[in-house]
Amino acid sequence: MKVVWYNTTVLATSLKTGTIFKEDNQPWSVDKYEHTKTGRGGATVKVIARNLITNQVLEKRYKSTSKVEDADVIRKNAQYLYKDNLYYFMDPDSFEQFGLQKEVIGEKTKFLQEAELVQLLYFEGTPVSLDLPKTMIFEIAQTPPGFKGNTVSNVYKDATLTNGTVVKVPSFAKNGDKIKINTSSGEYVSKA
Repeated sequence: MKVVWYNTTVLATSLKTGTIFKEDNQPWSVDKYEHTKTGRGGATVKVIARNLITNQVLEKRYKSTSKVEDADVIRKNAQYLYKDNLYYFMDPDSFEQFGLQKEVIGEKTKFLQEAELVQLLYFEGTPVSLDLPKTMIFEIAQTPPGFKGNTVSNVYKDATLTNGTVVKVPSFAKNGDKIKINTSSGEYVSKA
């Protein structure tokens, strides 16, 4: 059975942060969106977009009346299993296991935890990117002790999480603490 992809277009003004569109047969994700109006010229849309296949980040400008191609992207849940030469996932519905290269996942590999549910983005049937939950809970495996009398809340120290990732945590955090991390910035959010 052959799958046919129908191309639809949307106005450039609908390219909000997180929108995925297609340009030159490549899927692009909008990281930042700005709509500006000039006196006589007319409105323009400026986006900072990331190519979901190559991870290249570019600034793109469009007239507000321009149209861009809508990308046919499918999101599917997957459970992270383990890392070998590839990163292995399992479809929770069919229990099918498959591996992805680091290039597909990018920097998000540092926040993968065994048995964690993630969303894979498929572009024309091929996985091109991975979405993590906005915040995730991790356990601190190793961090130096805080110094006595150091109660200032904005003093941070390095902490190694159980998955090997190093993040900055407040000085009061200690080994074994469970903490919440923002997966897009890698910053400490709170105790869990």
